Amino acid sequence: MTLTRVRREDHIWWIGLDRPSKHNALDQAMVDELDAVLAEARHHPCVLIVHSTTPGVFAAGADITELRDRDADAALLAINAGLFERLEAHRWPTIALIDGPALGGGCELALACDFRIASQNAVFAQPELSLGIIAGAGANWRLPQLAGLATARRMLYAGARIDAREALAAGLVDEVVDQAGLLPERGKALAGTIAKRSWRALELTKLALRSRRPATTTFDIAAQALLFDSEDKHTRMTAFLERRNR
Repeated sequence: MTLTRVRREDHIWWIGLDRPSKHNALDQAMVDELDAVLAEARHHPCVLIVHSTTPGVFAAGADITELRDRDADAALLAINAGLFERLEAHRWPTIALIDGPALGGGCELALACDFRIASQNAVFAQPELSLGIIAGAGANWRLPQLAGLATARRMLYAGARIDAREALAAGLVDEVVDQAGLLPERGKALAGTIAKRSWRALELTKLALRSRRPATTTFDIAAQALLFDSEDKHTRMTAFLERRNR
């Protein structure tokens, strides 16, 4: 079953998350599909636009059913963290269009893009600590880098949910549109502006900006491996799944 839809429009690649029954939760199959798209896109000068094919949903994070059963070895594979690293490393700029909840890994997916355009329905949250794990796929450093340490602490420590307007004020998103239906238009306009510039200059500028990134990914992977083997994590995720299935 295909979990992503890819559409090429000149130098713009639309990457649609297409797992509506699970609110686009990232499982291994979807990660593999996204990796394949990124590998192909590296060979074609293009701006990537990551969006959801389902209105009112962006991505609900990692698939808890899979996540609950992953152990330390799986954590050290850096399944989601590795995907988001490769997304961030795409040779040219990337844009996330967020309509509805971007939770956990869904928020981290948006953070890995160069730009974030949100509808008024967008909500951002990092609930990982309530599940006995950490936000180990980039939020520990991308979130404070973009939105500031105070906002990062509220979202990570206290599980605060940030709406679109607060996200804009904090610098978590670049723009908020009044109607969700305008998201594709705004994303296309921004991508079109970028695509008029020198592809080589864009690539080199992105490399220069990425040189400022902190090196915390190794710690996140090691910490997640420790937590993935904990009984607390398994208990909390089981309780989460039981509440959801009631």
